[in-house]
Amino acid sequence: MLLLTILLPTAGGILISVLPAERHTRYIAYGTMLLVTDLFGILSMIEGKSLRLFTLAENYDIVFIPDALGVLFLSAALLLYTAVCFYAFEYMRMEEREEQFFAFYFVSLSAVVSACMAGNPVTLYLCFELATLSSMPMVLHERTKESIAAALKYLFYSIGGAFLGLFAIVTLCAFSKSANAFVPGGFPDLPMTAPYADFIRAAVFCGIVGFGAKAGMYPLHGWLPAAHPIAPAPASALLSGMIAKMGILAVIRLVYFCSGTALLRGTWVQTAWICLAMLTVFMGSMTAFLEKNLKRRLAYSSISQISYIMLGLAMMNETGLTGGLIHFTAHAVSKGTLFLCAGVFIYRLGRRAVYELRGLGAQMPVTMWCFLIASLSLIGIPPMGGFVSKWYLSLGSLGNGAGMLSVLPVVMLLVSALLTAG
Repeated sequence: MLLLTILLPTAGGILISVLPAERHTRYIAYGTMLLVTDLFGILSMIEGKSLRLFTLAENYDIVFIPDALGVLFLSAALLLYTAVCFYAFEYMRMEEREEQFFAFYFVSLSAVVSACMAGNPVTLYLCFELATLSSMPMVLHERTKESIAAALKYLFYSIGGAFLGLFAIVTLCAFSKSANAFVPGGFPDLPMTAPYADFIRAAVFCGIVGFGAKAGMYPLHGWLPAAHPIAPAPASALLSGMIAKMGILAVIRLVYFCSGTALLRGTWVQTAWICLAMLTVFMGSMTAFLEKNLKRRLAYSSISQISYIMLGLAMMNETGLTGGLIHFTAHAVSKGTLFLCAGVFIYRLGRRAVYELRGLGAQMPVTMWCFLIASLSLIGIPPMGGFVSKWYLSLGSLGNGAGMLSVLPVVMLLVSALLTAG
């Protein structure tokens, strides 16, 4: 079942896009195949069986395991991709080359599914790179000078960051006798690696920054505001709601399942990580507040909101991790909704600037109610998911025991919430 979940979207998406057929027939085929993929995904999660494809090198297999973390990310991915697919049937009517868009849409779905189910660091890295390469053509879709520049920026930032992540993975594998599977708490032998602890910490920090590039964390955040205004609205929803979260998934695997938090807690790595996350939260919120283009505003908001998750992970305690994972889910749903609403404004009215939205509440009440509810979740208004996640993030920060770095994140969350409301 797991193999079918991974391979079916790529094989079916390319086949349906290449074969000549009427638009309506293709849409039925796309929708049917996606629902079958959802079914296979649900069955594979229930079944819980691992999948070992082949051996890449000695003690390094390509393996997929549906553990609890992977199931959470896979569930969000299937939900968002399903909603975006049926939305795109209407939206892509105004775009050229819609067959190519759907082909890469389904290839990226396979890449995201495989990354969610990756069972060891090598498999995760390969799937992480595949997610970048398969989603980049969706940014490039319009093939204008601006879209080419945005796609190349996305590609260079993501691959450059992935190389830093690869450095961390190689370093950790070199100091472990068994790195062929993720281990809760990490797999390096701490007494054995004690003489090299500083070097390992530096490598892990490089991995956090590198994988953080996909999640839009400072200083490698520049691809998000460049890619989102250019990409079609369905692609923007996927990029922000799920594909950028592959950086979050990679960081969780790196810190909580490879290096272990015991190696990093209370060191300069945790301090630097918290500071970078807070800086990104504030910078993203402030820039979004000042931005006048709606999709670019949502892109800067994504930079801020995804760094909420980074902030929770950096606390390295159970409460902070819980808040980060809840915010992952809340943000995937709410920001996906906001980008799809922005696509409605573009498709129906051709409006892209914030000032052009005045009076739309009376003209498009259902869409604006969806926009409002999703925005309230981002702000953190109870009882929305965004409120629950920020509550846990605040508790995790206050329980961090890091002096001022326990209080400052809470202050930053409140400031960001005010800017998000604005």
